[in-house]
Amino acid sequence: MLNPLSLRRQLPSQIDVAGNRKAIVIYVPYRLRKAYRKVHLRLVRELEKKFSGKDVVLLATRRIVRPPKKGSAVQRPRSRTLTAVSEAMLEDLVYPAEIVGKRTRYRIDGSKISKIFLDPKERNNTEYKLESYAGVYRKLTGKDVVFDFPVTEA
Repeated sequence: MLNPLSLRRQLPSQIDVAGNRKAIVIYVPYRLRKAYRKVHLRLVRELEKKFSGKDVVLLATRRIVRPPKKGSAVQRPRSRTLTAVSEAMLEDLVYPAEIVGKRTRYRIDGSKISKIFLDPKERNNTEYKLESYAGVYRKLTGKDVVFDFPVTEA
């Protein structure tokens, strides 16, 4: 597992995901994330053409700050907590699609699996990448997650 505290200025990294697939994670400066979102689809499409057979993911660099010591007057911003950074990373990971629902399942052995439901409108663009998303998120945060689309009743 990569140390989330060291994600500051990382070069693109290649992560092995399900089977023989690979994913390339490109870190974008936090302040430029909105600009990258405007060209996200075209950029990812071109990079996936260049690196054939590999899924490309753009993530904003975020910093996790330790909780303040007892008696300290300093408050850390909510956006710098471990939970907030992992949630934001999840949003970045699936970007063209939106997250429409989340379920957390606790197993008898104490392990946790989160099920993330994505917007069905983006099914064509993201369906083939779901395993890569889960693998990248697992590698970066250590949390097990399953991506799916909600079942619509006819």
